[in-house]
Amino acid sequence: MPGQETDHRLRSVLPFRAEPAVVRVLRRIVGGQLAEWGLSAVLEGAELVVSELATNVIKHVGHGEPATLVVEVAGGRVRVELHDCSRLLPAPTAASFEDECGRGMTLLAAVGVDWGAVLTATGKAVWCELSVDPEVPCRRLMRAEAVLATYRRDVEAMPLSGRHSRRLIEESATNLIADLLYWITARGGDSNDLLDRALMHFEAEAA
Repeated sequence: MPGQETDHRLRSVLPFRAEPAVVRVLRRIVGGQLAEWGLSAVLEGAELVVSELATNVIKHVGHGEPATLVVEVAGGRVRVELHDCSRLLPAPTAASFEDECGRGMTLLAAVGVDWGAVLTATGKAVWCELSVDPEVPCRRLMRAEAVLATYRRDVEAMPLSGRHSRRLIEESATNLIADLLYWITARGGDSNDLLDRALMHFEAEAA
């Protein structure tokens, strides 16, 4: 079971052993700590990051290996950082669903405003930062608009006009999502898992 230390700098240090049962405990502790700090707005996103980082240690470092989760607040961001004894850094490039490594890193890039990995004296640290700024979701809106505009152009969709614009945008978004699900499935991925992850991201930021 993880232990916990906190100080006045809004910093929590959680040593633990990499076992599946501990992941839920870590999520609960981090969730409670963020709520105590008045940062419930990033709670779901942080819990998702904790799950990914802790699960990666179990998968790629080993069951029972010692690790430490650090959660701290600074500069308008919540930083979730996991230290383990492996010196194998995760690849910073997008991974396909056939890749054993890298899928969690893709998720970190999606849910956080920044992430990275560095070698330490005893192994490595992988971190992800979430913004407590409510304006961050606007960046997702801008990216979504850009993607939809490109998609509509490529499929030669009807021009947007008047009262039909909302319906046409929703049709384009639906078709784009369907194409992405087809792409994931064709490469051996799980479309339901993808939808669940996307919904978790949305709900974490919409909260």
